[in-house]
Amino acid sequence: MLQALGMDTAAEQVYRAMLAHPQAGVAELGTRLGLSGSDVRKALDALMDLTLVRPSAERQGQVRAVSPEIGMEILVARQQADLAAQQQRVESSRIAAAQLIAEYAELRPATAQQGVEQLTGLDRIRDRLALLTRETATEVMTFAPDGAHTPESIAAARPLNQQLLDRGVRLRTIYLDSVRNSPETVAYVDWLTERGGQVRTVPSLPIRMIISDRSSAVLPVSGDNPSADALLLTGHGTLTALCALFESVWASAQPLGRSKARDERGLTGQESTVVRLLAAGHTDEAIAKRLGVSSRTARRIATDLMERLGAHSRFEAGVKAVRRGWLPAHD
Repeated sequence: MLQALGMDTAAEQVYRAMLAHPQAGVAELGTRLGLSGSDVRKALDALMDLTLVRPSAERQGQVRAVSPEIGMEILVARQQADLAAQQQRVESSRIAAAQLIAEYAELRPATAQQGVEQLTGLDRIRDRLALLTRETATEVMTFAPDGAHTPESIAAARPLNQQLLDRGVRLRTIYLDSVRNSPETVAYVDWLTERGGQVRTVPSLPIRMIISDRSSAVLPVSGDNPSADALLLTGHGTLTALCALFESVWASAQPLGRSKARDERGLTGQESTVVRLLAAGHTDEAIAKRLGVSSRTARRIATDLMERLGAHSRFEAGVKAVRRGWLPAHD
């Protein structure tokens, strides 16, 4: 009961026993409490440090427990002193942190004052995202076009998302349909949704994007290497457009737990996207990147669609897709 005041369990037991049996020595205290002689002596040393036992004036070489009234006053005063010292350390740290932030702000490029801040390198990006996580109050909206998560990315994302969910922040994430084939990613998404996160999927996404509180957005500078450099955008007009883009894609996306739906043409969203990309002349590698799948998987989907169309070339597949109504005539 007194651990919060700096007394461990054994010391508390010995202190209480000494109050109840003032004449008991080390051996008797050990017998009553089921403790060894060394444990009793260790507890007495701890009580001596706390000034809860003092040398006895009546029994030479023995110690006595101070009264509970004095003992508790000593413990509370000691705790108050510790708290005051801790508060002083916190205040000193806060001042140092404020000075560091002020100095760092002076080193930021001028573009940061114009609604655009460039983040160079994965470490800088992760540090900025961690800061945004602490500052976010209401909502995070994310495009995740990279396909299946790696164990490293899951390990990095889990604590940040847990912090947000613990604060009641609304999390909405849009993944690619291809993540349904990744057990690790599905397990992570299940963990996320069990805690209140919302997840949907689409066949393809235009860019990686994280929007925080509808007031800031992080986007990669290059789609080819999204972890190299990123931009932090805070301009009102830009955020309005990005939020509208997210809501539009979210409205057409499917919950991850739902099976892939087929449209009136008998195509899944992923297949419909492949038909459009084939007709536009994209390679298997380019299609794979857009879908977040391997080139082999993209090739398999394309081959299956060509067989269903009865086409022997991609050009012929485009023509027949238009005739069958899989593509608008102007495509």
